[in-house]
Amino acid sequence: MGSFIVSDPHTTGTTPPRRIRIAVILGDAAGVGPELIAKLISNPMNTQRADILLLADRSELDSAIADAGGVHVPLAEAGKPAGPAAVQLLDDNSAAQFGPVARQVETMAAGSRCLYQLKRALALVQAGDVDGIVFGPLNKSSLKLAGMTEEDELRWFAKQLNFHGHTSEINIAGPLWTGRVTSHIGLEEVAARITTQSTLEAIELLNRLRWESGIPSPRLGVCALNPHNGENGSFGRQEIDHIRPAVALAQKKGIDVQGPFPCDTIFLKSKHFDGIVTMYHDQGQIAMKLLSFEGGVTVQGGLPIPVATPAHGTAFDIVGKNLASITSTQNAFDTVATMAERRLLKAAGLVEDVRPKDYTVVKSTPVQVPSCC
Repeated sequence: MGSFIVSDPHTTGTTPPRRIRIAVILGDAAGVGPELIAKLISNPMNTQRADILLLADRSELDSAIADAGGVHVPLAEAGKPAGPAAVQLLDDNSAAQFGPVARQVETMAAGSRCLYQLKRALALVQAGDVDGIVFGPLNKSSLKLAGMTEEDELRWFAKQLNFHGHTSEINIAGPLWTGRVTSHIGLEEVAARITTQSTLEAIELLNRLRWESGIPSPRLGVCALNPHNGENGSFGRQEIDHIRPAVALAQKKGIDVQGPFPCDTIFLKSKHFDGIVTMYHDQGQIAMKLLSFEGGVTVQGGLPIPVATPAHGTAFDIVGKNLASITSTQNAFDTVATMAERRLLKAAGLVEDVRPKDYTVVKSTPVQVPSCC
C-alpha cells in the first residue's frame, strides 16, 4: 500500500484554532533517517500544514540534503519561527560533542545523538511549544549502547515525561490500526500479563487513538490469545477469564468492539474493523507487515502528545544511495498532524469527543470469524 490520508469527513470545513507545531528529528545518522526527513521537510505541502521545527545542526541537515539528492529545504531566518513557507532549524551546535557517527553500523555515538535530540523534543513538549513529534528510524542496538535501559522507545518516552498512564505501540497499515496488550517481552511472560484490566486498557486506548485519527465511531476487534479461541478452555482460560470480560466492559462504556476472535483468521476480516487489539507483538506484526510493509507507521500510543515514526528500520544497506522510500515517513507525519489537529479541535470544543455522554451498550453488526484447524 502507498500513502494514505488520515482525515475526518465529519469535520470538513472545521479548522483548528491555530496552526499545529511539529518537532521533527532526523533519526539515527547511521541509517536512512536523515535522507527521509530531508525529503519530508522539502515538501511544501507539509510546511503548509504545520509549523515544522527541525532539531539538528546545520551540518547534519546539509548531509541529509546531500543524501536526498540535493532537495531544497526552505529555512526560516535565524531566530524566526517556522511558517507556511519555511522550516525552523533549531541548531544548537552540539553535533561535534558526540564525535563523527560511522554510517551503516550500530554505535554508541549514533544512539547518544538520537537520545539527545529526542530529549530536546520532549523539552519542547513540556514547555508547550509543540503539538507532536515525528522522528526518523532509530536503531535499538545503538540506543542500548548509548545507555537506554527501557525495553523500547515508548517506555523511554514515558519515563522521560514522567507519564504513568497506559501506553502501547500502535501499528498502522493503510486503514487498519493495531494495538497490543503486551509488547516487547518474552513469550513466556505473555499469558500472565493478559488480564481483564490490561486488555480493557488496550481497547480503550486504541479506540481513543482511532478517534483522534479521524474515525468518529471506531469499530474494533479483539484477538484471542490461544489457538482456536481457547476451545472453551481446552487450550487455556485467558479468553474466558479475562479477554471476554474486558470486551463486555468496553461495550458497556460505549465502545464498538467485538471478540475475542481466533488470531489466525481475524485479519481475513480486517475490512470490518478500524482497529484490532492483539495480545502480543508478533500476533499483529506478522499480519500487518504482510498487509503493508511499505507505508507502515508506528505510533507511540498513550503519550500526552502524538509521536510517530516510520515502521521500517534504519536500512543500512541503502544508506547514501537516495533509494529510501518516503511513503512511511510521510504517513507518519500525516498521522501526527491529524491527531494534533483533532486534539486542538477537541480542546476548543469544535468536535464531539470519542464517546458521547449518552452512549449505551453498542449493538453493532456481529462479525463472524471462523477458526482454522
